[in-house]
Amino acid sequence: MAQILDPLPSDGQSQVLCCYVNATSKIQVARITNVPDWYFERVVFPGQRLLFETVPKALLEIHTGMMASAILSDSIPCERLQVDDPEPTVFEAASGAELEASLLPEPLDQPTPAVAVSPAS
Repeated sequence: MAQILDPLPSDGQSQVLCCYVNATSKIQVARITNVPDWYFERVVFPGQRLLFETVPKALLEIHTGMMASAILSDSIPCERLQVDDPEPTVFEAASGAELEASLLPEPLDQPTPAVAVSPAS
């Protein structure tokens, strides 16, 4: 997953894919401040899932929005938010022609015999 804005500094550290879910009814701001030369801050709406890449030592700060302010409500080590990279789906794995062919019905070896339907008396 590429992060176009504010990519991680390339200093040879491994990267992990993380997921955070805002399970509250309030808007939150997710922020990572302990990675040098990198800025990460995202708004997370209620029920929203946030996927991001970072270094394993990163600490995700969750700021919960209040009236005209925000309170630091949680700090979560990103190692706890790490998810496995998913297997490629059939749509990602197959090229356009392969995908189109896989969606077509299998050809029949024998033609299907016609069935005579008699009208009801």
